[in-house]
Amino acid sequence: MRNFLQRFAYKMSAFMYGRYGTDDLSKFLMISSLVLMVISWLPHLGIVYFLALALMIWSLMRSFSRKLDKRRRELDRYYRIKKPIVDFFKLSRNKWRDRKTHVYFKCKSAKPSCAYPRERALL
Repeated sequence: MRNFLQRFAYKMSAFMYGRYGTDDLSKFLMISSLVLMVISWLPHLGIVYFLALALMIWSLMRSFSRKLDKRRRELDRYYRIKKPIVDFFKLSRNKWRDRKTHVYFKCKSAKPSCAYPRERALL
């Protein structure tokens, strides 16, 4: 049994040589498709199943692709879309966590949010 698993692992690594593999976008697509499949079990939402299937096929296509440049450009686009959303939720979490000790101001020229201790901000 152990030799079989070792041979299988070797054949899989030889098959994946030169292919893109999984990345954050592939994982996101796969998790989204699984969530949509669970949602499709609800009555009158059978069409969602086909969307989930399309996302799963796209994720697998990305993983087995040999077009590395295109996959990296897709990943860069995904990160450009994901970053502002993640930053917004991180800032919201920090504002809530520090609401009693800090005041947050937004700079008008550079657009970052800065946290100041409440004692200094009120002066």
